[in-house]
Amino acid sequence: MTSNDTPHALHPYVGMWVTADGHIRQELLPDGRYDEARGSRQSAYTGSYTVTGNHIDYVDDTGFTATGDIRDGVLFHEHLVLYRKGDEHTRK
Repeated sequence: MTSNDTPHALHPYVGMWVTADGHIRQELLPDGRYDEARGSRQSAYTGSYTVTGNHIDYVDDTGFTATGDIRDGVLFHEHLVLYRKGDEHTRK
């Protein structure tokens, strides 16, 4: 969910983000939800997110909260660094 009037489908952060090794895959869905897979564990974490500028606030379905920031097209999510799926950083 964004803090402005831009529909999610048009928001530039919607889509799949992955670590360089592809182990963690976080999909930001257009409805303000996210689904994160880790290794072979699909939907390891799910919840909602809100975007304010380049900052993302996450609330896991269990109530756990986290944050992230997009800088130069890279998602810094707590201790993780995620790239858009298909970005050259994710290629081996």
